[in-house]
Amino acid sequence: MLFIVLVLVLAALGLLVAALITANSLWAWISIGLSVVAGLLLLFDWLRRRKKRAAAAPAEEEDPAEEDEPAEDEEKTPEDVEQTVLMPAAGELGDAEDTPEPQQSGDPGEEKSDPADVAVVSELEVEVVVVDEYPRYHVTSCEWLETRDTIPLGIGEARQLGFTPCALCTPDAEIAGNHREKA
Repeated sequence: MLFIVLVLVLAALGLLVAALITANSLWAWISIGLSVVAGLLLLFDWLRRRKKRAAAAPAEEEDPAEEDEPAEDEEKTPEDVEQTVLMPAAGELGDAEDTPEPQQSGDPGEEKSDPADVAVVSELEVEVVVVDEYPRYHVTSCEWLETRDTIPLGIGEARQLGFTPCALCTPDAEIAGNHREKA
């Protein structure tokens, strides 16, 4: 889109120079028209990108406890009590393997890959996708990808670059399973 706008602006500049040299006002008006078209294309592109970002950005949810808490002088209803969610204390979750990994701004956690799957996957030339500035690689059908711009990479290259498998689409397990079915 920006390339088209650049071409239109350069054409408008050329027509403006031609209008000045020949003293022909028609060339000047065509130059103005091309400039307006270029501006409208930029506006259209900006609106399209803004809409895409708005669709991709997760809706910020307020803390449900703050939202649903009745005022101090009101009584709690049974529905309010049912909506209260208690988080377990640090030692109540069991060993460290069961604790969820902290996520980066909506990024899914890391798949706990079976070593056998990792061995199979590392030998394959299967393509996975990554999202810029996120540490996970995914299969193309991953629901987390929805409207995000993806970058295709070979799974070996993705691992070499430090990407780890997504916990939602479990690419290592899925790719290794598909390979085993074919074999």
